[in-house]
Amino acid sequence: MTLPPADSVFDTPHDGDLTEDLALAVRLADVADVVSMARFDAADLDVRTKPDSSHVTEADLATERAIREVLAAERPTDDVFGEEFGSSGGGSRRWVIDPIDGTANYLRGIPMWATLIALTVDGVPRVGVVSQPAIGRRWWAASGHGAWTNTPEGGVRRLAVSSVDALADASVSFQSIGQWRDAGALAALERLTASVWRDRGYGDAWPYMLLAEGRLEFVAEFGVKEYDIAALVPIVHEAGGRFSDVTGADALTTGSSLATNRVLHQTFLDLLHSPTPETDR
Repeated sequence: MTLPPADSVFDTPHDGDLTEDLALAVRLADVADVVSMARFDAADLDVRTKPDSSHVTEADLATERAIREVLAAERPTDDVFGEEFGSSGGGSRRWVIDPIDGTANYLRGIPMWATLIALTVDGVPRVGVVSQPAIGRRWWAASGHGAWTNTPEGGVRRLAVSSVDALADASVSFQSIGQWRDAGALAALERLTASVWRDRGYGDAWPYMLLAEGRLEFVAEFGVKEYDIAALVPIVHEAGGRFSDVTGADALTTGSSLATNRVLHQTFLDLLHSPTPETDR
């Protein structure tokens, strides 16, 4: 197959000041953390099953409502698109929300879940915040402002991806075997894991943040929606990484995602799409 060129739409400079939008996104995360943590690991947590067989909890709904209330007051002309309540409004500016990414972890009392908040402008993710209050971590970025995280000492640290440039030295996260099997990509996963130094299935938003911190070189998954990945894109790119779908296209709605430390992006794409013995026959 022919892969897209390395130039990235997600890298294009933003013509405008995102300072206030980033500050608002961080405040939205503050609001969300209070709501989500109030019911985390609660014995009487209300859990229901959605039509797509995924779970939704009272905390998912309450957290998204809380974020929407602030946006309605402070950005009334912006569109809002959330996992639980869909899209409202219209225009070039769109806030994209996943109130609890990792609901399965949340409802089991596992602290690896996050609230994802993004602002897209003309379809390009420009602001992103990932907040994991159960472990006291947060990451944030905006186009041209760098990517940042909090430190245990209460300070902030700028993020930078790794400089690893060899597959044999790379550490990767593939999310889950079942996800790749359902996508018909098990052969690609086997090639990947046989080619790298270390592979783990960390899951959800966290491995993308590990990549932005320089601790991984590759994260990919299937079955993702826009609200699962929009907030991750500015953080990965402002840290010096590269984000695309598994074909190499800059897209939020094709159902797959691939984040790398950039220097290995094309190498990983070539590996994933190289012929297998079965396709050679």
